Amino acid sequence: MTYEEVMGELEALGKERTKKIYVSNGAREPLFGVATGAMKPMSKQIKINQPLAEELYATGNYDAMYFAGIIADPKGMTESDYDRWLDGAYFYMLSDYVVAVTLAEADIAQQVADKWIHSSEELRMSAGWSCYCWLLGNRPDSEFDSGKLADLLGKAAHEIHDAPERARYAMNQFIYTVGISYVALHEMALETAKAVGPVEVNKHLKQSKLLNASATIEKAIEKGQIGFKRRHVRC
Repeated sequence: MTYEEVMGELEALGKERTKKIYVSNGAREPLFGVATGAMKPMSKQIKINQPLAEELYATGNYDAMYFAGIIADPKGMTESDYDRWLDGAYFYMLSDYVVAVTLAEADIAQQVADKWIHSSEELRMSAGWSCYCWLLGNRPDSEFDSGKLADLLGKAAHEIHDAPERARYAMNQFIYTVGISYVALHEMALETAKAVGPVEVNKHLKQSKLLNASATIEKAIEKGQIGFKRRHVRC
């Protein structure tokens, strides 16, 4: 399919109700409001096409940018490519669910995520922590340095309550993902989660929300999900 054909199909698949949901989460014009599941037939037809993915991502159209992540070639992208994509990710659904997800299938995932985690920019931090969540939930434990993950748990615990909003979400997810998907540090992650306690988000709204990583880990224990790994990261 050509760029024009893909954009035409995305526009045809758009739904006003879905568009409103995306906008309420931070998306902005241009966008069509395409449900992610509706993109699967096109993705199966196109498979991997990095040049097309680059064209689509450059549009600034949320649906096109999301689809770009599905057909991108993660291992064919360089660190500067990922930085450029993250520069274009203007809200968390792009930084955490497009860029971080795509990076999680690359060989350079950890080194890029490490750099982003130590950034002072909210969405870079969020994408870095989120990438580790995608990695831990998919790759064998043997691919990770337990010492580094332990250090990252300490960093998250120390910084989470004062971190930017989206980084707090991602740090909380990192803590419980380690506790669920990385068996060697399960106990440490659970103790870290208990020490951190509830994490307040959405402080700018009338009613804030509390995140509780320890409760999430404990639910996973009850369901026998410790050691969980997903087969695929991207759709």
